[in-house]
Amino acid sequence: MGSTLADSDAVTVPDPLATYRTDLDRDGYAIVRDAFDADTAAALHADVERLERELGIGPGTNGFEGRSTHRVYNLLAHGELYRQIPVHPVVLPLMHHLLGDGPLVSSLSSITIGPGEVAQPIHADDQVLPMPKPHRAITANSMWAITDFTEANGATRIIPGTHLADDSPVYGQHYDSICAEMPAGSILVWHGSLWHGGGANGTERRRMGIAMNYCAGWIRQQENQQLGLPLELVRTFDPTLQELCGFGVYRGLVGHIDRRTPADVLLGDDRGHRMLWDRS
Repeated sequence: MGSTLADSDAVTVPDPLATYRTDLDRDGYAIVRDAFDADTAAALHADVERLERELGIGPGTNGFEGRSTHRVYNLLAHGELYRQIPVHPVVLPLMHHLLGDGPLVSSLSSITIGPGEVAQPIHADDQVLPMPKPHRAITANSMWAITDFTEANGATRIIPGTHLADDSPVYGQHYDSICAEMPAGSILVWHGSLWHGGGANGTERRRMGIAMNYCAGWIRQQENQQLGLPLELVRTFDPTLQELCGFGVYRGLVGHIDRRTPADVLLGDDRGHRMLWDRS
């Protein structure tokens, strides 16, 4: 009879995401450094500037979106370059940790804070949702640093641990916060209940980031992916990205069309899905 490896002799494989998960659970945020390379940052930077020009994007007109901040929404509809963002190999598993199985793309947009912008009011991304706090994450977001994020140029400001608070911040009220500085190529990930806000830009250069926001599979998405993305475009997405955009069925039940997945009905892609009821 062959020998077996005793439990005490088992090799422990390091978990590369363990530190990030610990940070998220304890502090409500984590920073993934060297998450994407300089060529990717340069390509995203150039393309966001192209979209701003071609779409005629002007600065925001309110205190939340910013009056010196340019935002391009619905980026998945604007080119293949953006398909890599929702499926990032580190960020997506962290979203599964926070949101459980079947998370969705809630919104994907660029946020470019221009010179002279003032700090955004501190807020929680889930505070419009009518649920008592604290609660497990139902939204969770990430910010890709396309340029360096510094205190001087408007890096995201955060209040660690507030994802465990029993309330949301009062909009417009001052709160002491810290600056989530990070070099270009980093990604800030945070629990949707974390109190945070964009910083003020006191420099002469623009601070560009891409906000990749997710939600639990049973929550309505911030940007309506099913209506905002042409079906002929979604057909070219890989299956993981299609499901992230809401063309699957959550836990075999939520989001079906006559017992079929949206991918089957709308995209003509039958993957042999079985409803929850059929599994008993």
